[in-house]
Amino acid sequence: MNETIDIRPTDLSEPAEADAWLRLLDHYARDPMGGGRPLSGDARAHLVERLRSRPDFVGMLAWAGSDVVGLANAFEGFSTFAARPLLNLHDIVVRSDRRGRGIGQRLLRAMEAAARERGCCKLTLEVLSNNQRALASYRRFGFRDYQLDPDAGTARFMEKPIAT
Repeated sequence: MNETIDIRPTDLSEPAEADAWLRLLDHYARDPMGGGRPLSGDARAHLVERLRSRPDFVGMLAWAGSDVVGLANAFEGFSTFAARPLLNLHDIVVRSDRRGRGIGQRLLRAMEAAARERGCCKLTLEVLSNNQRALASYRRFGFRDYQLDPDAGTARFMEKPIAT
């Protein structure tokens, strides 16, 4: 299928676009690689408004006509070693019925362009170790395991939840 895909920045101030973005993010959350559960009621009620107030949020949407078929969400961070900003890709989603058509690679290219515009030194991301399809896509794009010194091993992503 040769369809035209348009990648453009996410505009969460536009209600219909924000709703389409939230529906696709929920689609991802329900996927086993997104946790296998729908977004919480609190996230559905507050996520858009909270992200709209964050100057470090960068989003891209992939459109097929009037349908949102992919998204990428990122947040600007800072590299102390490079003394420059970085862009951490937090979510990369392609609707399950549109995967394998290069949409994810196009979203990655758009995020790389946004990172360059912001003067970032690198893109970073986290991915589940058994998400082979995503790992292959990221490697094809040029991502590698992070290491400062091969003798020290590769970096690991860890978390410590904080109860609210």
